[in-house]
Amino acid sequence: MSENIFRGYGVEIDLPRKSGIIDPKEAVKDAFLKIRETLTRIGVASRKEKNLYQSCHILHKRGNYAILHFKELFALDGKPSTIEDDDIARRNRIAKLLVEWNLCSTKVPLNEQHMSPLNYIKIVKHSEKLDWNLVAKYSVGTKKKA
Repeated sequence: MSENIFRGYGVEIDLPRKSGIIDPKEAVKDAFLKIRETLTRIGVASRKEKNLYQSCHILHKRGNYAILHFKELFALDGKPSTIEDDDIARRNRIAKLLVEWNLCSTKVPLNEQHMSPLNYIKIVKHSEKLDWNLVAKYSVGTKKKA
C-alpha cells in the first residue's frame, strides 16, 4: 500500500484469523473485540480514587488495524495534542504486551529501546474490572457535540 493510512501514527498490527471460529471474518471481529476490551483495562492509574485512564485504543481503517495512544488519535483528528516520548514508549510497551498475549502481531518489529518499563502502566485483571473506574479520554467512532 503506497498510502500511509494512519499517517505515521500508531503501531500497525495484524489480527489472528484463526481462533476456533470457522468464518475468518468472525475470527478477526472476535480478535478486534478482545483487544478493544483488553485496552480498556491498561493505562495509567490513580490508585487513591481507583481510576484507570486508558492509554491506547485499537483503530480499524479500510481493513487495517493499529494500536494508537489516545493523544495520537487527537492528532489524527487535527486536534491539539501534547504527545511526548513517554506516551509513545507506553504505547509500544502495551502493543508488545498484546503480542506476548497472542492477541495480535505487529507488522514492523517494535524498538525494544523505546518502551516504557512495565511498572509505568497498570493492568487491571478482568476479575477486578468492577473495582475500578475505567476512564477513556478518547472515544473511537463517536463525535462529541461542540
